[in-house]
Amino acid sequence: MKKFLDKDFLLETAAAKKLYHEYAAKMPIIDYHCHIDPKDIAEDRRYKTITEVWLGGDHYKWRQMRTCGFQEDSVTGSRFSDPYKAFKAWAATLPKLIGNPLYHWTYLELKNYFGVTEQLDESSAKKIYDKCNKTLSKKSMSVRGIIDQSKVKLICTTDDPVDTLEWHDKIVADKKCKVKVLPAFRPDKAFNVDKKPFADYIKKLEKVVGFKISKFADLKKALGERIEFFASKGCKVSDHGLDYAVYAEATDKELDAILAAGRKGAKIDVATGDKFRTAVLKYLAGEYAARDWVMQLHYGCIRDNSDKMMAELGPDTGFDAVGDTRGAKALANLLNAFEQTGKMPKVILYSLNQNDNEIMGSIAGCFQSNGTFPQRIQIGSAWWFNDHKTGMEKQLVDLANLSSLAGFVGMLTDSRSFLSYARHEYFRRILCNLIGKWVENGEVIADYKTLGKIVQDISFNNTNKYFGFGL
Repeated sequence: MKKFLDKDFLLETAAAKKLYHEYAAKMPIIDYHCHIDPKDIAEDRRYKTITEVWLGGDHYKWRQMRTCGFQEDSVTGSRFSDPYKAFKAWAATLPKLIGNPLYHWTYLELKNYFGVTEQLDESSAKKIYDKCNKTLSKKSMSVRGIIDQSKVKLICTTDDPVDTLEWHDKIVADKKCKVKVLPAFRPDKAFNVDKKPFADYIKKLEKVVGFKISKFADLKKALGERIEFFASKGCKVSDHGLDYAVYAEATDKELDAILAAGRKGAKIDVATGDKFRTAVLKYLAGEYAARDWVMQLHYGCIRDNSDKMMAELGPDTGFDAVGDTRGAKALANLLNAFEQTGKMPKVILYSLNQNDNEIMGSIAGCFQSNGTFPQRIQIGSAWWFNDHKTGMEKQLVDLANLSSLAGFVGMLTDSRSFLSYARHEYFRRILCNLIGKWVENGEVIADYKTLGKIVQDISFNNTNKYFGFGL
């Protein structure tokens, strides 16, 4: 019987062990999509308790604590007023999560950052809590210290077009900060005309750009100016959260009328909203292509499903779910529209529904023939509800079946926690184990020079080249 979390954790074959230890483990990290606050890096934040760094914003954990019967005062209500109470609730939850990625991630983080290898449960909670808090008091466990010991070379945050990016400026000005931190352009509020915040958001955008947005051409001008501002700060990537793959045609006259209705806060149906979203995405794709930015499209999530908890806690608190997506033809039409303008950017596609892997993979293959960059349309890593062992394996296998695994841009954290870089180790072990099994089964030539390079490319090199980070 293998020991839990030993050096060969998740590595089942000699080939897998060789690929991981000799090739993958040594590679640094690029985290090109996350939700951490750049202010924390700029100020080199320090954490007083493990609860603060672990449970302060992690709705993955909150969701499972609720599932295991804990009341909200032990989940979100006490994480600052009574941090040990929340930590103890998580300690009591963890043993019940065998088979869940949080089980593995928790123990990887305990081992990698705190040197804790014993089981975390209610009986050991106080001892481990005190040890972790003592470790957090060390200089090496500041935010930048955690980033440095994790071998993270570059981080892309997630930023709204109206953001001043002041914290990014402060990071750049601080010569003691080793990690490169770049903004990522997230303009969802500017195209969700059928959602409540749109009218107020347009006012904020108007204030930032200094002119009224009354026509669709004005909105394009405003977004173009903000893209240029982000580009001046080193931005190389955008991200877009969609409910589903979207495509619907509209005339300029229709778009002006939709914008006017949205500015007034009028009720707009989803089909009309899709016309507006499509037009904005088509415009943005051209702007991104002109600057060689990467365009990420995330879709397939149904959000804020509990009205009761949305009213109590707000969004991003653990009440989202996998959607029954639609629109394979819409995705094909959207990419086709990008290509028809002659301005197809590099695009990474993600769906929260694993059933879309084959759809995305086959559609992506229809739009690779440009010659500007190999595998410019990517199928993104297993995301959110899928970034567990079986989900990662399925994504890798589906990608290999339909495209080039060797050209994959690899893992991201999609996280609000600075300890989540352990997920890159988790991914790399799963990747090496998959390829290692192919070697052992005689399905792949045992050429470790070639396979080792593929592993290192997926771990770091492909990302660096694809985004043009120049590391």
